[in-house]
Amino acid sequence: MAKRNLAEVAVGAAVIGLAAGFLGYAVAHSGRSSAAGYPMHAEFERIDGLTIGADVRLAGVKVGRVTETSIDPKTYQAMVTMTVAENIALPRDTSAAVSSDGLLGGKYINLVPGGDEHMLPRGGRITVTQSAVNIEDLLGRFIFSATNLSGAAAGAGAHPAAGATADGAKP
Repeated sequence: MAKRNLAEVAVGAAVIGLAAGFLGYAVAHSGRSSAAGYPMHAEFERIDGLTIGADVRLAGVKVGRVTETSIDPKTYQAMVTMTVAENIALPRDTSAAVSSDGLLGGKYINLVPGGDEHMLPRGGRITVTQSAVNIEDLLGRFIFSATNLSGAAAGAGAHPAAGATADGAKP
């Protein structure tokens, strides 16, 4: 009986240890941990799908992560705080765009450095920004424009009967 209880305790301890390991992994990879680097700020009209922990990339290489998103109560713009790796200095005319990994992929911030000789200060603000493209809006516009084109083509195809004059009377 004592051997059975010892085995049950050992299995229970192993299960609890495994659960703690999974929990630790989930917390470490949740994107909520503090990222190494210095903070930068940017404002966007919209950041659809951009989440805390999303990548910040420069030339396709991850150089940081999004650490905070909020709304400016005066301008109603989306404010994004991100970290950028310590060894990356950004020119003052750097632009930031909300991009996506493919059609259904996640969103990230894409940094494009400019040519200015002066660098943005740590904690500075990127002023040249491009908001997220809303795929649903684009698809709706495409369908609407295609419908309008087909309707215009159908209207243009209606010709008066052969031999009729402009007022519809036969000569």
